[in-house]
Amino acid sequence: MGKQQQQQLLSKIATGNGHAENSPYFDGWKAYDSDPFHSTNNPGGVIQMGLAENQAVAKFMGQVRGNRVTFDPDRIVMSGGATGAHEMVTFCLADPGEAFLVPVPYYPGFDRDLRWRTGVQLIPVHSESANNFKVTREALEEAYEKAQEENIRVKGLLITNPSNPLGTILDRETLRMIVRFINEKSIHLVCDEIYAATVFNQPPFVSISEIIAEDADIECNTDLIHIVYSLSKDMGFPGFRVGVVYSYNDAVVNCARKMSSFGLVSSQTQHLIAAMLSDDVFVTRFLAESARRLERRHNGFTRGLAQVRITCLESNAGLFLWMDLHRLLKEQTLDAEMALWKLIINEVKLNVSPGSSFHCPEPGWFRVCIANMDDHTMEIALTRIRNFVLQKKELVVKPSKKKCWQDHNLRLSLKARRFDDFLMSPHSPISQSPLVQART
Repeated sequence: MGKQQQQQLLSKIATGNGHAENSPYFDGWKAYDSDPFHSTNNPGGVIQMGLAENQAVAKFMGQVRGNRVTFDPDRIVMSGGATGAHEMVTFCLADPGEAFLVPVPYYPGFDRDLRWRTGVQLIPVHSESANNFKVTREALEEAYEKAQEENIRVKGLLITNPSNPLGTILDRETLRMIVRFINEKSIHLVCDEIYAATVFNQPPFVSISEIIAEDADIECNTDLIHIVYSLSKDMGFPGFRVGVVYSYNDAVVNCARKMSSFGLVSSQTQHLIAAMLSDDVFVTRFLAESARRLERRHNGFTRGLAQVRITCLESNAGLFLWMDLHRLLKEQTLDAEMALWKLIINEVKLNVSPGSSFHCPEPGWFRVCIANMDDHTMEIALTRIRNFVLQKKELVVKPSKKKCWQDHNLRLSLKARRFDDFLMSPHSPISQSPLVQART
């Protein structure tokens, strides 16, 4: 790819000289990047005496993905959680006024993380319950063409796999379609894979890294592919604020390294995480036990909801459910959804999120997180939900015309995480916390 074309693909921040790194201080870091020391391969190279090791994170990312793909530690840039990672990669890829396509429903935090300080726009890509909210080529084309008509330059597509809030995964064929789409349009693909290790049932998770590594029949400019990851969900470490940008684009990696100074992960945290993730026995047991408990919670909670005929979108990942309460709406409108949400907050005393906050166009969907519950609290929550539904039966309406989301047998689905008694790594200094309890 030529220099001019590369500059057109990236933002002015990524291709400009505003970073003020033209000094010997930064030149030392650059010298290491171009000639790193290695005890056997490059014994005469520059020794880095201040950079944290990314090898353990790269190894863990491969392990989460079944070791079907490997990650280059030199392409990892650490950031303060997935929030910082998303903003960092957005700054690298787009200028104010430019846009990313995002399939709905999507995580409400993206409106802050990608838009607020960057000035970048988010353009929704339509999906519907009639096909279980799958991403389609037709919807991508429609959103892209609409942006073109409004003279908005689309710089990329953001996907979340597994999905938040749906708890579903993107299958291999959908990912292949997406790669073809972004390659034809010459736009970036940012893949949020922070829930990769929360898949507890079939079908298995497929990373975008597997698609570009294994599917040789798909033409792809890898400079367009970027992954956002963190340890907050997969390892239950939200307070550690460990986010990752993994890019196949050298210019993005270099720019992100410069920008990471504004959201560094402390050396102490990186050392702790590296020690923990290097414990192969712990990581293997943790991931297996996590999947087992997620499945158990999924089954228990959905059985409880079924007692009052509450269904959810079928899913097999994540720490939440996408619950269908459209039967409880006085009318099939977003205003009625908000009214029901206020009842749930004020009367049932459950903090759930209405689908409209995720830009879902269909009223009546709610995301319910139960990741921080023990079994006793889960039973209390279920009891409150069941009592509310039974007491509010008069709210249930039977529309004269069958709605599209009623035409499909949306099977019950829920999952949550409970880590009150899993085995902690011996490297961790935390003996107990609300989410973690050590055993001897």
